[in-house]
Amino acid sequence: MLCGMTATRDNNRSGRVPAGAAVLQADVTEAIRQAFFSELAESGYGRLSIEAVARRAAVGKPAIYRRWRSKQDMAVALISEVAWAHLDMPDTGRLRGDVIAFLRAEYAVLTHPLAKAIIPDLLSEGNRNPDLAAALLATVRDPRRTRAAAIIGRAIERGEVADTLNPDLALDVLAGPLYWRLTVVDQPISDEELVQLAELVMGALTRVS
Repeated sequence: MLCGMTATRDNNRSGRVPAGAAVLQADVTEAIRQAFFSELAESGYGRLSIEAVARRAAVGKPAIYRRWRSKQDMAVALISEVAWAHLDMPDTGRLRGDVIAFLRAEYAVLTHPLAKAIIPDLLSEGNRNPDLAAALLATVRDPRRTRAAAIIGRAIERGEVADTLNPDLALDVLAGPLYWRLTVVDQPISDEELVQLAELVMGALTRVS
């Protein structure tokens, strides 16, 4: 009965459903998304279950399985959506402006209550679950590093940093100090200090010859 009720909710009542396919309603997907992140923040990935997400979202499990094949697929897809929403790296025309903009954007992400709740858990879970770690690296870390690499690439083109700069190490220098301060040391940083950090990062990047 529940399965049938859920399927009806997931179908588009205003038009014909394509043969052999269900129309996935956006409001159901959003309810599942919100339920997933609430469960993840409260329970952690290891204890999170499809059943708990479905119960919190007030849908049946089939509604989730129509969208994702497993808990891991659901987690990777939804976490990636959040990460991709903050991928814009503005081109300010100068390395200093780009670094400050990057650090401010990263600050906004890392200090968000949801991120503060789930990032440490996901890092710990990744040590126990290589498949999850690999999936998150490919869908969350790699796209973010690709966008951040554009900052270094533009700086090289403008002659602000040497073309001999190791790009991977440069990205670590760009993102690492702020992550360390906010996530590992768990200390706040003011915007004034963030600008000072940007100056230190620039100094490290421009000293390479």
